[in-house]
Amino acid sequence: MLREPWGAYAAKKEEYTIEDIYALPEGVRAELIDGEIYYMATPTRTHQKIVGEMYLAVAGFVRSHGGACEVYIPPYAVYLNADNSIYLEPDLTVICDPAKSEDKGCVGAPDWVVEVVSPSSKRMDYLLKLFKYRTAGVSGWRMWFSAGEERQA
Repeated sequence: MLREPWGAYAAKKEEYTIEDIYALPEGVRAELIDGEIYYMATPTRTHQKIVGEMYLAVAGFVRSHGGACEVYIPPYAVYLNADNSIYLEPDLTVICDPAKSEDKGCVGAPDWVVEVVSPSSKRMDYLLKLFKYRTAGVSGWRMWFSAGEERQA
């Protein structure tokens, strides 16, 4: 009996690029992680309210203390790797190194990110994105569950 390896019949997974993200239709939100596109749902009213309040608080703090950091909300891209294999849109991005901030987004690890986690995004935010932020060198991160549960580092 002749047996061929299982991989001989396995379909090759398509690798997506930043260009595929840029080519998405207007209004379609997605992130790219290691060649895979992850589509994002439209944020809820509660999600947007939390992000808005956090932006006002953080940006106000930076401004009132004469800080040089910049604070952004989506859509503002974070390109964690030099090869552009990761395109993320954190709910709040703080960049203190002006060399990392470009019109297209943050190139490299931002200083601080916040993700507002909803029940549908728990796995993605707590596992995959958190791992990517940590390994890229993001010095501070915070995950805020939309029901009020907070996790931080």
